[in-house]
Amino acid sequence: MAVTVEPEQFDLGSVHSGLLDCIQVNLAVLADHHYGPGAHLRLGARLDFGSWARADGLPTVDPPLTAQLTTATGLLGLRVASRERLTRGELLAGLRKDGGVRYAVADAYLLPWLPYHRHAHMEHSFLIAAGPDGWHITDAYRSDTAWGTATPGHWVLADDDLAELTSAEVIELVPVGARPVDALPPAHTADPAAVARYLAAYDACADRPRAVDQLTVETWLLARARKLHAAYRALFARGAAEAAAERAHLRAWDKVVEQTYLAHRRVSRGHAEPPGVVDRLRDALAADLTVFGSHPTASPAGPAPVPAAEDALRRRVAAVAGAVLGVPPAALLDGSPFDSFASFSSFRLIEIIERLESELGTEFDADDLVPANLRRVDDLCRIAR
Repeated sequence: MAVTVEPEQFDLGSVHSGLLDCIQVNLAVLADHHYGPGAHLRLGARLDFGSWARADGLPTVDPPLTAQLTTATGLLGLRVASRERLTRGELLAGLRKDGGVRYAVADAYLLPWLPYHRHAHMEHSFLIAAGPDGWHITDAYRSDTAWGTATPGHWVLADDDLAELTSAEVIELVPVGARPVDALPPAHTADPAAVARYLAAYDACADRPRAVDQLTVETWLLARARKLHAAYRALFARGAAEAAAERAHLRAWDKVVEQTYLAHRRVSRGHAEPPGVVDRLRDALAADLTVFGSHPTASPAGPAPVPAAEDALRRRVAAVAGAVLGVPPAALLDGSPFDSFASFSSFRLIEIIERLESELGTEFDADDLVPANLRRVDDLCRIAR
């Protein structure tokens, strides 16, 4: 039966793709679609530490799909109405019949819009629906890979484009109401014994190239989770910026990711493993409790009124930055950092600064153009006054 109706459309502008993994990110699209911009940040409400055994014996913080779905849907106000493993033919026939949108998870190796296509095997989510012009794919994932950059977008594919897709986990998700943010305080939980066992496995692994290679994935996942948690803490505190300790801690996590990757590059070329790879990770995990151990207090009355002139400046800055990044200004006015959006880059930051100088008829002092002043709308407002 031919499909004659255009499928549901999804706006990706409010999704902080840079903070989400490839399973979370398209659940985030659905959450924002049903509950409004920023709803997906509830995924960062809890900063837990769990690990699961990989096939090679090393532990990973990347949870299996069932565990991730259980946690994410509960936080986002989504319910799994149905879940089944379908062949390509079964999936496409079902979509043609009911005209709905499905959240699907398949091997990224088989998905032609991704740089992983024919290069790397891993579970990857996407939204798929039947349309009169082909199969409508929505995927908000953002990541730099060895084979190019995965960028958020929409694709319309023909049957032949999906010829390599053998099967997929197909999930129908329905909204059931998301808990208010005030009722979901941020929490950090980590069993020290579980953390110690996880680290000990990497310390003890005799195959150092394999251990360090996997640690590049582990540190990347851990750092993203902490940035997502920090973003949720800001949402819970009604847009307050992270404390200086949080900013420093997130920078330290970035350093762990960077140094682990450099160690991997050296080891993969046959050089000795640089010292401290696991120790740096151990220190960062230990610091989590200090930085995230208590949650910010949100005033039920909300923030104090913003003076009219200051509010007008914030809105002008948000409008300029939003236009450059391709995101709604409201998504920036809540305190979200620019680099949490998939469209952000150093070039976009330069464009924001230049457009603001033109819009405001001013020239920023060169001494003010330091990273600490260039992360958010309020940072730019501070140096523009």
